Amino acid sequence: MSSTNALHDTVRQYYGTALQGSADLRTDACCTPGAVPEYLKPLLADIHPEVSGRYYGCGLVAPDLLEGLRVLDLGCGSGRDLYLLSRLVGEAGEVVGVDMTGEQLAVAERHQDYHRDRYGYRRSNVRLIEGRIEHLETLGLEREGFDLIVSNCVVNLSPDKAAVLAGAQALLKAGGELYFSDVYADRRVPSELAADPVLYGECLAGALYWNDFLHLARNAGFTDPRLVADRPIGIQDPQIEERVAPARFYSATYRLFKLPGLEPDCEDYGQAVAYRGTLPRHPGAWSLDKHHRFATGKVMAVCGNTWRMLQETRLRPHFDFFGGGGRHIGIFEGCGMGLPFTAHEDGRAVAGGCC
Repeated sequence: MSSTNALHDTVRQYYGTALQGSADLRTDACCTPGAVPEYLKPLLADIHPEVSGRYYGCGLVAPDLLEGLRVLDLGCGSGRDLYLLSRLVGEAGEVVGVDMTGEQLAVAERHQDYHRDRYGYRRSNVRLIEGRIEHLETLGLEREGFDLIVSNCVVNLSPDKAAVLAGAQALLKAGGELYFSDVYADRRVPSELAADPVLYGECLAGALYWNDFLHLARNAGFTDPRLVADRPIGIQDPQIEERVAPARFYSATYRLFKLPGLEPDCEDYGQAVAYRGTLPRHPGAWSLDKHHRFATGKVMAVCGNTWRMLQETRLRPHFDFFGGGGRHIGIFEGCGMGLPFTAHEDGRAVAGGCC
């Protein structure tokens, strides 16, 4: 058996039979209730308890402006994010879920009609596909057919992460985005740890060193990955903690826009934007990522990449734009290729500096 197939079998066994619910996990990677925005809490409460009870995510994959979008969920599992997104895109939208673990998909399928009825839809806007996220091209999915692709703590479990990112790039529409949460390490994790099903299943042994992820993303065509949120992951099991030491692990959410021609660094073209305050639930300010928070009505200078992320995506109607961008001024002041995660002495993770 190849090492790739062995890893797939490890994941299937761990998530299909070893784990019977979120409480069986041995790290605190799962998103805590305190991290969930208030407006989403009643929507999550509407999801069937069996679906919610088998949630193994490590972040929140519900960006703004989802109404009517076509969304692909990579590694949808039992469907908690899938059905949350089904509610957020509305009956006119669609959510397609892909997972290779039959036991998990069976839970999602079992409650498809429940959620359709709960949401008052005439037909379900959810479609489920059994398959590997490394081979999206074999699943009959429309090339450049999705506005948004999400994934929640699944890419780290893939033995071919480059193929996952390349497949997502091919399936996104121009101006679409890959918005996903995953586990990252502050150094490369020894490859021999992948042989331990618990370390791999708990999303530790397969976690990418952050700099390796950035290289993979750029090679796949996502030139300027943007960090949205991050937090350190605690390990409750002393034996697991000892085996992975001294590596530190972080749950992080990134947004990767499909915008050909983005530059590898933050370049200044004398451009600026002003947020109109029109995004739902964000009347006073809105954040593109961890470094870019836009106060309503305030004109803010931005680099060329940020300008394009706002002007050439679904975000455009909510901003005013200033400057034609025809004259290059140089690197954006304050921009640097710093670490995405910088640990303070208390172990708290924060993002490095950028424009």
